[in-house]
Amino acid sequence: MDNKTMARLLAETADLLEIDGADSFRIRSYRRAADAAEQTTVDLVEAASDAARLMEIDGIGKGMAAKLQTIAQTGSLEQRDQLLAKYGAGILDLLKLSGMGPKTIAFLWDVAKIANIDQLAEAIAAGRLNGLPRMGAKQIEKLRRGIDDFRRSAGRFRIDVAAEEAARIAAYLLRLEGIDKVTPAGSLRRGRETVGDLDLLATGPACEPGHTAAAVEHVVAYPGIHDIIAKGENKVSFNLEQGLQVDVRILPAASCGAALQYFTGSKAHNVALRQRALKLGYTLNEWALARLDDGSTVAAATEEEIYAALGMDWMPPEMRENLGEIDLAAGHKLPRVVALGDIRGDLHMHTTASDGRNSIREMAEAAIACGYRYIAITDHSKNLAMTGGLDEKRVLEQIGQVRAVDRALHESTGGRIRVFTGIEVDILAGGAIDLDDEVLAQLDVVIASVHTRFEQSREEMTERVLRAIENPYVRILGHPTGRLLLHREPFALDMAAVLKRAAELDVAMEHNAAPERLDLNDHDLRLAKEMGCRIVMSSDSHDARNLGKMNYGVMQLRRAWLAPEDILNTRDAEGFLAGLRARP
Repeated sequence: MDNKTMARLLAETADLLEIDGADSFRIRSYRRAADAAEQTTVDLVEAASDAARLMEIDGIGKGMAAKLQTIAQTGSLEQRDQLLAKYGAGILDLLKLSGMGPKTIAFLWDVAKIANIDQLAEAIAAGRLNGLPRMGAKQIEKLRRGIDDFRRSAGRFRIDVAAEEAARIAAYLLRLEGIDKVTPAGSLRRGRETVGDLDLLATGPACEPGHTAAAVEHVVAYPGIHDIIAKGENKVSFNLEQGLQVDVRILPAASCGAALQYFTGSKAHNVALRQRALKLGYTLNEWALARLDDGSTVAAATEEEIYAALGMDWMPPEMRENLGEIDLAAGHKLPRVVALGDIRGDLHMHTTASDGRNSIREMAEAAIACGYRYIAITDHSKNLAMTGGLDEKRVLEQIGQVRAVDRALHESTGGRIRVFTGIEVDILAGGAIDLDDEVLAQLDVVIASVHTRFEQSREEMTERVLRAIENPYVRILGHPTGRLLLHREPFALDMAAVLKRAAELDVAMEHNAAPERLDLNDHDLRLAKEMGCRIVMSSDSHDARNLGKMNYGVMQLRRAWLAPEDILNTRDAEGFLAGLRARP
């Protein structure tokens, strides 16, 4: 149990209450408490022993403090459990569909007793939604697409979700004396944007042959387990509540490197590596690299030893997809890929001026804590009214505010950080930008992004984006495909045509490092480099705490084999500005 889980349980209860037609004040109290639980830095489980301490958190009253104490003690909430018993657990899956809020779900329950994805799909196929209020052809088609997207993503989890679960489980496992190290492997270690299951390798004295019983029982006692799939002498497999499968392998130190290499994968990389081993007279498995003739071990303790014994350089896990890395490693010609420490600035973030949670100064101070040397403040523009987007007058006011913070921090930190002026303008349906050029001309960084009308055809969307980047003040194309991982598919776009024209215009392509986006993906990042595009990586943070999540974006850059020199914001502040499209 942690703050994020407690916030989720409160938010789900609010949704279920809204579906059930509960009092709006009661629903809002749960939502406020969920927001507070997610945003607070107080450890809620630790604080749950004292209701007064919980009530010191803005948004948590006496009633909600008692709810949080119940969750901390029992791992659940009676109100939520009762509503799930009434509607079925599948009702929560409906909330994951695009365009499906609690009110729509309540309506479908009332008119057709629809309470899960399969029932909704069946009703659509049978035509039972046709003619119902709020269920026009476009809405039904949107629901159909949402069901398809959900089913494609079923059993997949975003990389940040998997990483957070891995960290929680690892922290628990390390409490046992005799487990010294827990290392993630599989898709998570390779930086795949989504993960199907989680592989964790545990080593230490308690993991040596003949001494694993205590370690196995410790794993089985993990409080987050929903059900045990398998339990053996050196492996425990289980499911977490949200469905993520976890395989914990208990390994002797002598074979740790072989196991890490094997369970990291990818399958194609491992097949190619085993073929190379056979040609050299070896056999390779999860226990060791051994000689074929007598079975004696050649290397096993570390990955570096194994690759070296095969005449190869060790390579970062993100590169292991059998895309040529085997031959390059054998020829000692592996490129140096970018690392998090190479990133010197973050150029896409939002403040309280639009839909962010922190002020300009707070974002800048958080960036200093992350080690950055410069940032750009890029709040939304006026077309996104729901976010409080800025019109021309407010943009001009914010320019003054940003410059004032820049001057103040320059004096107080000795030039430790630069704060650039910027905006994330909206690309309208026809490709126009929603702010006047006279205002854009005064900004350091102008990002243009698509936020609406995702249903346009490939030809329409391509023309829309091409027209937008022709604007001479647009310097970066933001989250270029508009996808939200496991929630919204990329919109149709001729990526090659956009990259070609962006390269010609010196418009940089953003790799949006927000873990819910990771847009561009690794394939398109490689294509962007091949076509000579400039690339910027940014966090798209709406909260100061998310500035520290750029590591997920870095993993995608590494999967695309991008070097520091391929990314504009590995340069210093002046070098970064010089690398952007020249202003008229």
